[in-house]
Amino acid sequence: MNKTPKIELRDIDTLVPYINNARKHSDEQIDAIAGSIKEFGWTNPILVDGNNGLIAGHGRLLAARKLGITQIPSIELSGLSETQKKALIIADNKIALNSEWDYNLLKLEIEHLTEQEFDIDVLGFHASELNFGEVDYSILDDAPDSINEQLDDMADGIRKAIQIEFEPDHYEEAQELVSWWRKKGAYVGYMVMNHLRAEKEKEES
Repeated sequence: MNKTPKIELRDIDTLVPYINNARKHSDEQIDAIAGSIKEFGWTNPILVDGNNGLIAGHGRLLAARKLGITQIPSIELSGLSETQKKALIIADNKIALNSEWDYNLLKLEIEHLTEQEFDIDVLGFHASELNFGEVDYSILDDAPDSINEQLDDMADGIRKAIQIEFEPDHYEEAQELVSWWRKKGAYVGYMVMNHLRAEKEKEES
């Protein structure tokens, strides 16, 4: 395997997406990737095998097509076995999901960008994920009759979360409903979709 890979431009029409790529990309995500490319340029080359088969960067490829880009930076990993390619396609997507946010620091960074009038839509967050409302626990000291009303008011200022459970054969329906709820402002974590996807794959295996 080449230990010092070279970045080179490849014609977008020569690239072949991996047909069994388990990572799906919504229209919303493709728009976010496209927005990032427009703002920052191409910061992350795609990975291909020795036959222009795509290993990593399926979302970036779709975003490039959306933007009308004809050539994109790539790194060729021609020394990988078929087994290694399959493993890397999964690992490239999964490893990035294993980190967490420090929401206190994230809030400070978002506030700074907002003060600088930077378009934070480019960051790829759903609006509900950036709703950093503070919880006022002092209301628990108030008269019982007023607590429920104030809790309802509080809920409008914090990130919302829902949990949905579906049978594996309702996977497609789950995708549609999750998309609908996100458009309504609910925060739907990827853990739900990852679980549904894993159950679906078990049923098909």
